[in-house]
Order: sequence, then structure tokens, then C-alpha cells
Amino acid sequence: RNQEKMAKLYADRPNFHSYGLNSRDDQALAQLVDQVYKEFGRIDVFINNAGFGEFKAFDTFDAPSIRETFDVNTLAAINFSRLVGERMAVAGSGHIINIASMAGKMATAKASVYAATKFALIGYSNALRLELADSQVYVMTVNPGPISTKFFDKADPSGSYLKAVARYSLTPEQVAKKIVANMGKNKRELNLPLAMAFAAKFYALFPKTADFLSRKAFNYK
Repeated sequence: RNQEKMAKLYADRPNFHSYGLNSRDDQALAQLVDQVYKEFGRIDVFINNAGFGEFKAFDTFDAPSIRETFDVNTLAAINFSRLVGERMAVAGSGHIINIASMAGKMATAKASVYAATKFALIGYSNALRLELADSQVYVMTVNPGPISTKFFDKADPSGSYLKAVARYSLTPEQVAKKIVANMGKNKRELNLPLAMAFAAKFYALFPKTADFLSRKAFNYK
């Protein structure tokens, strides 16, 4: 999240390097990719994880906040994937992992903008996977349900939503271990937890019923 925190977290790790940038700055993204390749020569695994959201009614958003959410959640990840993906294609190997969300597979009320950013990221990743397949570059989306992190400090300041879905909540460590276990594997997507992965399949197969249940029985926001 910031270089000072990263330095403390990884103080005892060898070969650790930290870079800071504004992910909304297209030029800064390109310069960072150039810098990393100049210093290290290659990127084997690239994880796009930056993101935030707000859970509130659609008509309470304004244009600048919508644009900012797309800039961070979607456009930064797309641009990083593009810049790194083309270099991985030349190398003939690599793994791009885009952290999306179950919200990008199942839209819910009061998460309209956040869901839209994640639907877009999944769509881009699915197309990118096809384009990079012949270059032996893998593209995987990670679609977790709620994770107990500071994400909810902004998304759900009251804490009521996270409390209501506590039985589905994941810890950062759980998600990280699953991601690490799938690095370098040609896996299309990672959906967590299992119960929500099944729910996403139900949503795709029975959308009208899913809409009714999301609006009535499982409306936690």
C-alpha cells in the first residue's frame, strides 16, 4: 500500500525491492515497467492487486469517483497487463494474475461501480488469455469473496456487511497461499471460497432466480 509499510513487512527478506507510483498515471506505469526490466531483465509472475470500492446506492456516486474507481481497479491493471504481457510474449513465458472479485461474476445491489470495474477486468483478462496462449504466457483471474482487510474501511465503514458475511470471509493469508500454489500453472481462474464459487455457477445458469435471491434473501449491504 505504501513503501514505508512494505519496507517493514519485508525487512527480513533478501532481494526485496519496493517502488512507489501513482497507478492512475499512465506514464508512471510505463516507466516502472521499463525500470524493472532494465534492472532485472525479466518478470516471471506479475500480480495486479490494487483496488478499492464503495458500497452505496448507484445515485450517490458522482462522475469523478466513478472515474477514479475505474482508473485504479481496471485501467491500471489493463495497462500493466498490456505492458508486461507484450514483453512476456517475446520471452515466451510468464504468468499474469489479475485480482478481480466475485463481484465481477455476481453483481449485487449497492456495489454497482465496484462490480462494473471487476466485470471489465475479468472480460479483459479472458481476451488477453486467448491472445497470449500461443506465447506460453498464462493469464489467471482471482475472484475472491469478502476478505478481511482494510478494503472495508472505505467500502463498509459501519462494519455491518463484513459482519453479515463473516462465514464466507477469507483471510489475506488464505488467498495468498492459493495464489502462490497456482503460480506458473495454466489455470483460467481461481474462485474463492468454494461456497461462493458454486453460487457464481448458479448465478450464470439461473440468472433470474439469482437476481431474486440477491435482491431478497442475500441482500447484506
